[in-house]
Amino acid sequence: MERSVVIAGFGGQGVILAGKILAQAGMDHGLEVTWLPSYGPEMRGGTANCTVVTSDSPVGSPIVDEPSALIAMNLPSLEKFADQVAVDGTIIVNSSLIESTVKRTDLHVISIPLNELATKIGNSRTINMIALGALIKATGIVPLETLKETMKKAFEDSGKAKVVPINLQAVEEGYNAA
Repeated sequence: MERSVVIAGFGGQGVILAGKILAQAGMDHGLEVTWLPSYGPEMRGGTANCTVVTSDSPVGSPIVDEPSALIAMNLPSLEKFADQVAVDGTIIVNSSLIESTVKRTDLHVISIPLNELATKIGNSRTINMIALGALIKATGIVPLETLKETMKKAFEDSGKAKVVPINLQAVEEGYNAA
């Protein structure tokens, strides 16, 4: 089964990293995967998004017209991508920054105050991992343990092992919030 996810927000919200970790988790789970990042030259504060496609058979294209899920970290991202999500798809909405509601009634919408949860656990930079935890719970795209192991390895391999515990906590927080 093919599943596609668009993760979108401002640069600096960890959108690209979240997509890389999700893509690697898909590969670690034995799936075929594509990952396509897109971000402006501003990097921090500009818009950023990425698309991850996972499948149990080869993926034909990283370009997706109707993603099965969307993580919208900010209002411009929700406005840009919500109408593209497939019927019966899932949208994870960062209710910390998005006050409007999704107008479509043919979707599963999960509103989570990502910024508040990140502040509660002690690191505002973990909103991307909280969102991934929620996505995993809502869609089952990969098992929770696979995501956690992949995330742990990604941080350790990049010399950031000290942030593993807080990010594991963030994934759990998102999983439990969904």
